[in-house]
Amino acid sequence: MIQLKSTTVLAMIHNGAVVIGADGQATFGHTVAKSNVKKVRKLFEGKVLAGFAGSTADAFTLLERFEEKLQSYHGNMKRSAIELAKDWRTDRMLKRLEAMLVVANREGLLIVTGTGDVLEPDYPLAAIGSGSMYAQSAAMALMKHAPHLTAMEMVRESLTITADICIYTNHNFVFESIEDDRLTV
Repeated sequence: MIQLKSTTVLAMIHNGAVVIGADGQATFGHTVAKSNVKKVRKLFEGKVLAGFAGSTADAFTLLERFEEKLQSYHGNMKRSAIELAKDWRTDRMLKRLEAMLVVANREGLLIVTGTGDVLEPDYPLAAIGSGSMYAQSAAMALMKHAPHLTAMEMVRESLTITADICIYTNHNFVFESIEDDRLTV
């Protein structure tokens, strides 16, 4: 799996909520080019969340293709991700794209890479980007030791810890969520 030095994106499913968050930093070499890029999106009528790491233009191309796949496969996230990965590996133009996606819905989380990987994590969280291992470690610790926190609180705290450590991750966070309607009274 490729490791991109560009950002941190963290997705989590916890207590019926699906949350994805990312920092806003875009770098150009060793320089911060922009500090407030929105790297997370709601797709397919708000039922699927997606975040990206890597080249912004490449990621937007992949997000568009993934959304087309979601439409074609009636919102089936796993099938859409697999079909995108197939295209990504075989299409000459797509093969050159340097980005990764993390996608989530109520049923699960997936990491999609340009090497054809569609990874379903063992835990209800997934992270990509340069700070991914910091964010994933923090989130796992919070899930274990502070399960009373909401998914949003865990993702926010995990990204904060990551931004304090990773030079490619800043504190300008953007979040998207899918809340569990059954929990709303």
